[in-house]
Amino acid sequence: MELAVLVAVSLLIGALVLLVVVALGKHREEQKEESDQNTETVEEKINGQSERLLPSKKQKPQQRPRKEKPQQHTFSHPLLAASLKAHSGNITCLDFSSNGKYLASCADDRTVRIWSTKDFLEREHRCLRANVELDHATLVSFSPDSRAFITWLANGETIRVFKMNKKDDGSVTFSAAPEDFPQRHKAAVISIGIAETGKFIMTASSDTTILIWDLKGEVLASINTNQMTNAYATVSPCGRFVASCGFTPDVKVWEVCFGKGGDFKEVARAFDLKGHSAGVCCFSFSNDSRRMATVSKDGTWKLWDTDVEYKQQQDPYLLLTGRCQVSEPCRIALSPDARVVAISCGSSLALYSAASGELEEEFQGVHSEEISALHFDINNRFVVTSGDRVIRAFHNTPGYRAAIREMEAMLRKASNEGMRQRLQLQIREAQSALDSVGAVRE
Repeated sequence: MELAVLVAVSLLIGALVLLVVVALGKHREEQKEESDQNTETVEEKINGQSERLLPSKKQKPQQRPRKEKPQQHTFSHPLLAASLKAHSGNITCLDFSSNGKYLASCADDRTVRIWSTKDFLEREHRCLRANVELDHATLVSFSPDSRAFITWLANGETIRVFKMNKKDDGSVTFSAAPEDFPQRHKAAVISIGIAETGKFIMTASSDTTILIWDLKGEVLASINTNQMTNAYATVSPCGRFVASCGFTPDVKVWEVCFGKGGDFKEVARAFDLKGHSAGVCCFSFSNDSRRMATVSKDGTWKLWDTDVEYKQQQDPYLLLTGRCQVSEPCRIALSPDARVVAISCGSSLALYSAASGELEEEFQGVHSEEISALHFDINNRFVVTSGDRVIRAFHNTPGYRAAIREMEAMLRKASNEGMRQRLQLQIREAQSALDSVGAVRE
């Protein structure tokens, strides 16, 4: 009996142990299945389903794609004297001061930069910056005393005057006038200028309007050019004349007249330059306003003698006609001494002799974009261009060669020994300057 009870108890204990083992096995299988399911849910699913990453691996934050900087346009040439770099936007206009010490540039980066011309041949090119608040300047022009400049505002569509203030420590600051000029033009303004006499300011728009202002912002006169559209306008270096060109094949010149007391009188028609067979793209004065150069869509440029008695109905004289490649926009600049003609078309530049009309220098791809400004410095040493964010200054070697030829002709005719010695010295100096830029020609 006792043996039977012992056997029954042993079987019961065995059954209980078996049940525990079976239960533990099922529990482990459930844990494994759950683990497998969790593993599947954290795997990456492609094929258009949402991605899930394993919790053990931290997801790296996505990096923003870097903006590729535009490649800087490179240009080199033996006659390149300087590349002036400071603007972060495209340069729209240049202007030399009348004393020859400064070059002003404006760009769509809301700044005007003032460069020292004596630094053109240095390794570093310093400049001063004037900020154009809440706008940017498209045009700039120095005052006659080189102590101020005016700008045309792109958004404000008016003139803003800046004064250059020199401190006791020699530093220079810029201050804008309290008020801008009133808005008067109905079309985009393409040209501005200040008379060398300091008596008036000129603005010209792309329709047919030229306005003459006093220095306080009052309109003195309005001119209708009757050229269908204006392409370019400027004030003559002597400060007496305003001229414009446009759709028609001529250049029109007016005299801005003042009385003996300095009071404004009238704007009177002076003379026209007639001879082109298509619209005139641009024109330029020599420094004494006695010569003018024009370039036209007819594929020619012309040099004119404008030192005439126009009040006696005397017309300007055509001195020379040269041929050139013309593609818009096309610009022309006559050197201050009227010895060289510079013409830009697109991003290329060509220099011609004003005596013979021959092409003397040519530069292709000067800028990455179309040339926006073209000028000679007042001393005839450089011709400068802008077209992107860089200003390029070139040695005016045709000017040196022309000066040498003229002095050699004078030397052959000179009878006075003192005159001969002075001419010989000047010829040696000019030849030395020409040799220094490696541009000697037979």
